[in-house]
Amino acid sequence: MGFLAGRAVLVAGAGVTGRSAAEALLAAGASVTVTDGSAERLAALEQLLPGVALVPGLTTPPPGVDLVVTSPGWRPDNPLLVAAAAAGIEVVGEVELAWRMAAELADPPTWLAVTGTNGKTTTVGMLESVLRAAGVDAVACGNVGLPVVDALLAGHRVLAVELSSFQLHWSPSVRPQAGVLLNLAEDHLDWHGGMDAYAAAKARVLTGEVAVGGVDDELVAALLSAAPAAAHVGFTLGEPEEGQLGVVGGALVDRAFGPDAVLAEISDVHPPGPPGVADALAAAALARAYGVPPAAVRQGLRDFRPGAHRAVLVAEVDGVKYVNDSKATNPHAAAASLRSHDSAVWIAGGLLKGASVDDLVREEGHRLRAAVLIGADREVIASALARHVPEVPVVDVATMEDAVRAARSLARPGDAVVMAPAAASMDMFTDYAHRGQAFVEAVRALQRS
Repeated sequence: MGFLAGRAVLVAGAGVTGRSAAEALLAAGASVTVTDGSAERLAALEQLLPGVALVPGLTTPPPGVDLVVTSPGWRPDNPLLVAAAAAGIEVVGEVELAWRMAAELADPPTWLAVTGTNGKTTTVGMLESVLRAAGVDAVACGNVGLPVVDALLAGHRVLAVELSSFQLHWSPSVRPQAGVLLNLAEDHLDWHGGMDAYAAAKARVLTGEVAVGGVDDELVAALLSAAPAAAHVGFTLGEPEEGQLGVVGGALVDRAFGPDAVLAEISDVHPPGPPGVADALAAAALARAYGVPPAAVRQGLRDFRPGAHRAVLVAEVDGVKYVNDSKATNPHAAAASLRSHDSAVWIAGGLLKGASVDDLVREEGHRLRAAVLIGADREVIASALARHVPEVPVVDVATMEDAVRAARSLARPGDAVVMAPAAASMDMFTDYAHRGQAFVEAVRALQRS
């Protein structure tokens, strides 16, 4: 890539994203240094990327560096990034790097981008499935796991890009052909410094040719109306107006892209329930913006199956369903999960990251048979329950196995035990998947007992 040849670039972070960025930079002719707080992660790169300088724990950029490519989790107040900015060195993320590399291609791929507080991974998976049903060479990438630079260099024609607020913060130039903002609620406020900055980062997905937003969410509707995109498209779980996608008589209907069209039946959508239908409408909107016909939308939605730990029914024991929604890592996601059940024993807790659970408990507390709390911020959740639904029994436990046993004793036939923590997992687990697996194993132990 011409703009990278001969440049001295510092990559901040030696994880999956940092490794892919460093590899792409090397291939483009840049001189690359990688830094990380973990000497082990750097050592793992030594054999993979010969020719890269590996320096642990940098707090200032090395002399001569004129670009920093940061991994998305690095906060803007990190001393290294602050020092780079103070020295006039541009700091961007791997997604921004991929965007600039794509701009130099003779025939760059189309970007269709997805963000939101919840539902991103499901939506981008649905979008990939729909595009492939239409015969399009498409791949889901970004926050879903495959770095965007890897997807770009693989030569795919359409990139279905999941973007976190962190990635969007570090991507000032990205303008997808179509981008969707699914929903917006408090999350990662400790990283961004407040709700306004978090919302502003998310709204960057609406700066391309077609902006799509979930208009049932008032915050999203306001951001959509203010978006600089040439075309604005809303989606709703109600009947759509002209220029929107929505639901009519059990069918997903498009009234935005050409003549009114039935895209799919609600029964074609997995996972079932309102969150799944909303995600399907969002994916359909992006696919329709690309020109995918209705038949391919339906086939792609039928073909798609959600990933693990996303509202998965693990088992039914003695008339009680046990649901693993470990991916519900914030209050907004947990509220959507509880909304699918009339009566639930809620397993919750972890790291709230500065988010409030009051709205969640106030709005969904009537569904709770009881609550079982684990993790670092369980007292915050307990206080909200005491304020808004003091009649709901609350049990405080130390482990996931204890939580499942306690939930069993509290549940009645017809209830669901819903593990939707409303919080991040890193206080007790490696990640949400580890937490979800712990729940699954505890339920399996219950079945054997």
